[in-house]
Amino acid sequence: MMGMRRWLGGVVAVGLLGACEPTDFGGGGTTGDVLFDRGFAFVREDRNVYVVDDDGDPNSPQRLTTAGGAYTPSISRNGNSIVFVQRSGSTSSIQTVPTSGGPVATLLSSNDAACGNCTNFRGPTFSPDGRTIVFAFDRGSGSQSSLGRIAADGSGFVDLTPGTTIAYGAPSFFPSGTTVVAPAGTSAFQFNQLAFVQVNTGAINNVSLGNEVLAIANRAVVSPDGRQIALDGRLSSGSTRIFVGNVTAQSISGTLRRLTDYTASTVQESFPSWVSSTELGFLFNDSGGDPSIYRAPVSSTASSVSLAVPAANEPFYGPN
Repeated sequence: MMGMRRWLGGVVAVGLLGACEPTDFGGGGTTGDVLFDRGFAFVREDRNVYVVDDDGDPNSPQRLTTAGGAYTPSISRNGNSIVFVQRSGSTSSIQTVPTSGGPVATLLSSNDAACGNCTNFRGPTFSPDGRTIVFAFDRGSGSQSSLGRIAADGSGFVDLTPGTTIAYGAPSFFPSGTTVVAPAGTSAFQFNQLAFVQVNTGAINNVSLGNEVLAIANRAVVSPDGRQIALDGRLSSGSTRIFVGNVTAQSISGTLRRLTDYTASTVQESFPSWVSSTELGFLFNDSGGDPSIYRAPVSSTASSVSLAVPAANEPFYGPN
């Protein structure tokens, strides 16, 4: 039964997605001794990837990597794999690790021949069918950040926004798998728009944010039902808050609204992730303390929050 599950000591063999299986394994994985069905993936101060199942102990998460340098983990829709960015000095790579634990696979690295002078990968995420990964990247000093796509085995690199004159941030798929939405703007420090990008045709529709949101701090994510979007909006006070709004496959519908009723400028809310179409998880930090993951229901009025995972960063919930 679901309620009886706990972390297991035996090996649970869960492979990567579909028939694609990378063979260029990177270092830093762990043994396959984790049973994970649904919950949060995140990083901690040591910059390794962790997971905690909804039925597990949030105070004792399971570590999936050991090499450090991990950023922005994202869980596949079937819950079997996590994709993340690994940074070492000035180089970065897109890597995956099974949620069950096991070896890390390197899919794409800085300056790989497949994509030329790609560097500074950010915000990788799986398509709904698990066959592709979309991410933001740079093409060298002075260039604007672009969106790229690879297959789940690291092959078939495609630049989704070639010749871009604006910058793009971490993408999020609509349930159809044909459209992603990403923060966009004049630079990576001024994501004051949302870009709706058709992944097959390259057609792009840019939409301004409006309301009190000056820019998107880290990410914008589409709800599991494709009807809402959540983002971490930077305010004139310098703080960030989670905002939610209705959305179509091409635009925002209506006005963005705050998820919580916090007003202090010291409060920072960031990295939203949908737990369900009616609940969000996000990073919460106040006055420079340890950031932790909180959950809050999504409603037409400001919501109360509850602690989900202490001492965690850059959360992503899945599968959903």
